[in-house]
Amino acid sequence: MSSNDVAIAIRGVSKAYRLTRNGQQHTTIREALAHRLRHPFTRTLYDEFWALRLVSLDIKRGEVTGVIGRNGAGKSTLLKVLSRITPPTTGEVRLYGRVGSLLEAGAGFHPELTGRENVYLNGVILGMGRREIDRRFDEIVEFSGVERFIDTPVKRYSSGMYIRLAFSVAAHLQSEILLIDEVLAVGDAEFQKKCLGKMEDVAGAGRTVVFVSHAMAGVARMCERAAVLDGGRVVFHGPAPEAIDLYRGDGQGGVAAKREWRDQSTAPGDAIVRLRAACVRDEQGNVRAASDIRRPVGIELEFEVLQDGAYLVPTLFLFHETGVCAFTAVDQDPDWRRRQREVGRYRTLAWIPGNTLAEGNYSVAVALGSTTPGIVHCHESEVIGFHVVDTVDGDSARGDYSGPMPGAVRPLLHWTTEYAPAYAQPSPVLSGASAAG
Repeated sequence: MSSNDVAIAIRGVSKAYRLTRNGQQHTTIREALAHRLRHPFTRTLYDEFWALRLVSLDIKRGEVTGVIGRNGAGKSTLLKVLSRITPPTTGEVRLYGRVGSLLEAGAGFHPELTGRENVYLNGVILGMGRREIDRRFDEIVEFSGVERFIDTPVKRYSSGMYIRLAFSVAAHLQSEILLIDEVLAVGDAEFQKKCLGKMEDVAGAGRTVVFVSHAMAGVARMCERAAVLDGGRVVFHGPAPEAIDLYRGDGQGGVAAKREWRDQSTAPGDAIVRLRAACVRDEQGNVRAASDIRRPVGIELEFEVLQDGAYLVPTLFLFHETGVCAFTAVDQDPDWRRRQREVGRYRTLAWIPGNTLAEGNYSVAVALGSTTPGIVHCHESEVIGFHVVDTVDGDSARGDYSGPMPGAVRPLLHWTTEYAPAYAQPSPVLSGASAAG
């Protein structure tokens, strides 16, 4: 990659913090001085906490990159280093372009100034001229939805209003690099949807976006590539679907997408049949822990028949993260229905159509049984799992509604609507006595 293609170059960046091991934490200089006078010979001991360890990344110009990982993985620290809020302990960061950032509610806002004054203040901090801010001011305020309060000091804003205005300023002022932390969770669902759309517009204009989030829907929709952090280290940097798979398969969202029993003696089953492997596949045949709500999901099972003559039927039980069983599916392959199986390995693949499941985590339980006679040879819970992501584009069953939707399934139904003019009122029905009279 040539240097002209790089917007952010991170080289061996580590960040350490000193944590007091003994002694009292002081909030004022007076308290610290009084403590030192009372205990002049006490030596304060510190432990080092490394929030980042030898992080090296290249982020291309015009690319949307997600940063994901569990709490405490170092995601927010990395963005603070990129924003130059905190310096790295070791290593260096090179930024090729003007940087705009939104790291926490109201970051960069002066509480005593009005919303209008803070828009201009943030613009100046980003290196904008007054005329440039003037041109975009109305658009910023309209997007934020705080028009009525734009001349009110921001100290009186709610956290949601802070986020609306701060995001609008960061997204509309012309910085070449935009850094967004997990602050959008403060806003309502409709505004989050608006923000994702705006970030897509920003990326489409060739600006570089680094997006930290726990919401895999946003990462799946927004990001071409993603970095997975664990313990302050980058454990993966590559295509976003693969990053999400790694994150979900690492105990972050449920059961792993692939499981295998190499030792026949420990595989679930009995002397007739043993379950040997299971996985979740996409349409291209790749093992995937995350799926777009609109795409089909393949559940593949591999089992080994140990004795001839069994009428074996695999069965799947799909459970939503709420504990609800979404459905039970029995193998209906016409080539094997009511047929005895010979000794050997078998692989079966069942497809769940797109626009069937709601977003969320799912686990798959598996049973292998015989129909003649009726015997259950194995029943294994939480064999594999996967995550369904609704990217809120408006073309799933969610439509344009962005709020929470209950249920483990969410089929895209076929709707037909026609104009129905008011019907004439039917004649009143006479009572039996009146009719007889």
